[in-house]
Amino acid sequence: MQPLIDNARTFGQRPEEFAKLAEGQSPQVLFITCSDSRVVPALITGARPGELFELRTAGNIVPPYASVHPTSEAATIEYAVEVLGVRDIVVCGHSHCGAVGALVRGDDLDAVPAVRDWLSSHATPRPTGAVEDPAVAQGVQAHALAQVLRLRSYPFIEKKLKDRQLSLHAWYYEVHTGAVRAHRTETDTFEAL
Repeated sequence: MQPLIDNARTFGQRPEEFAKLAEGQSPQVLFITCSDSRVVPALITGARPGELFELRTAGNIVPPYASVHPTSEAATIEYAVEVLGVRDIVVCGHSHCGAVGALVRGDDLDAVPAVRDWLSSHATPRPTGAVEDPAVAQGVQAHALAQVLRLRSYPFIEKKLKDRQLSLHAWYYEVHTGAVRAHRTETDTFEAL
């Protein structure tokens, strides 16, 4: 913890670099990814402060849209699209994902009931893939595509897509190599950017 505290102490000693951020934000991309500490959206994309709006959830899950009892995730997505006017949404899954791996393997998650219930309530359909693959690449990629499909069911996203004001993307990040692959609809494969 101490190295993080030391950096935080010196971070604010360059106010001229941050003053413009007080004027507001205008990110072009909403980046939805896992809470995993090995996935750092700004590092992956090279984004500077104010350029990327982030939503991080266990397993980069996009919950089903519900207007009666909205989730914080839905509120974040709505704010990014309707208020900030993002033009692109990236759902980025990653190799060695604990959440997707647990789903693919059918792990017993009774010791972590909040995780178990989050995954069982929102990670449908259950991703499939090679159980013996520690990277769970196939499962993570299928899961990222399922989240993109779920985004399409959000009414405000459906409208923006219809009006060609928004694009959706599925990415796969390999934590062990740093490689990023994007889903190509023409070939239905994940290919290097």
